[in-house]
Amino acid sequence: MDIFAFALKMEKDGRDFYLKLAGKTKNKGLAGILEMLAEEELKHYKAIQAIHAKKHEMAPTGVLERAKNMFQRMKDFGEHFDIDISELEFYRQAMTLEEQSRDFYLDRADEAKDPQNKELFSQLAGEEKKHYILLENIADFVSRPQQWLENAEFFHIEDY
Repeated sequence: MDIFAFALKMEKDGRDFYLKLAGKTKNKGLAGILEMLAEEELKHYKAIQAIHAKKHEMAPTGVLERAKNMFQRMKDFGEHFDIDISELEFYRQAMTLEEQSRDFYLDRADEAKDPQNKELFSQLAGEEKKHYILLENIADFVSRPQQWLENAEFFHIEDY
């Protein structure tokens, strides 16, 4: 399997994983964030398709800022949080996948001879890092929702 086919499959699998997890969670705010991550994976998929077709462009994303706004809405509306341990484990698995994706793209950027491919893979690695940070915040949040929101930790997620 060539690098582009592998990257496309990886992004599709990531999207499917986030949609599955969004369907599993009972919290509408968290489901919205997971659906947003699924959309981001679709954007990555399209960017990889475009670079493979030599349309070298990847639009920047505001995933962390949008997630921050969703956390704020959950706090403002006092949503109830009922997360089971298996769901928390899904978030941790997703963190591992994002970390592996980031490493994969960093390696591809190092190997790339074409500067445009190098740039795309570097950007994808940066996006996967943002996804990891977001998932890390979600995992912290679901393990202690009231304390997490009261401390307003989500106000700092866009600093990355």
